[in-house]
Amino acid sequence: MTTDTEEPTLRVDELAARAGVTVRTVRFYSSKGLLPPPVIGPRRVGHYSQEHLARLALIEELQRQGMTLAAIERHLQQLPADLSAQDLALHRAVVASWAPDAAEDVTREELERRAGRPLGEEDLERLVAMNIIERAEGASGTAHSSGSPAAPDSSGSPAAPDTFRVDPALLALGVQLLDVPLAHESILAARGVLLEHSRAAARELSALLREAVGEHESVAAVKSLSAHMQPLVVQALLTTFQRSLKAELREWLKES
Repeated sequence: MTTDTEEPTLRVDELAARAGVTVRTVRFYSSKGLLPPPVIGPRRVGHYSQEHLARLALIEELQRQGMTLAAIERHLQQLPADLSAQDLALHRAVVASWAPDAAEDVTREELERRAGRPLGEEDLERLVAMNIIERAEGASGTAHSSGSPAAPDSSGSPAAPDTFRVDPALLALGVQLLDVPLAHESILAARGVLLEHSRAAARELSALLREAVGEHESVAAVKSLSAHMQPLVVQALLTTFQRSLKAELREWLKES
């Protein structure tokens, strides 16, 4: 497992906090061989890298998909040994795309614990704008995800102050985007481009599917064909996007 350009700096408690799990869970995964051992530093303190964090997030995602520890172990063994944190995050994103929504309501303290860093109001607003988090109805703050004042919940009682709804699968990505040296407007514009073109591709593929199936096929037949097609479509889109983006970057670097 590579360490990219970053040295392992996370203690086990910091790794657990960033991943949203307990120290006991980290040690359990390590004992099962699912996590590589840490780098031992001064005073025999183990230090973990971003690759450990990404691998831990992948393990958690595979468990949410219903895989047993034995199946997860086999799955990880099939992955190349030199995958970077970014490679593991990409692999996890593909796995997570099939998972149902798993949003949780957390306090600001818990949100910062999982983010592994303090989050100022500007950070929170950027995460809201990227749809990574939502302010819970009735929570305090300068803005709500819809841009309108917060309202009481269904019981008529206001939510606890500084409560946020967050999808754990997206939080780590959102926190990384906070440090991307791009203007906030550029990040939102990039998100808009991805949404626009992915929806357009979905519409065109759906039209092709309807044409291929025909009007006389049963609903069950349509669902069966869709279930078989979705993994192939996702893999094709991901592979095509990666290759196209690399080609564009190569051309850009040549010109500069």
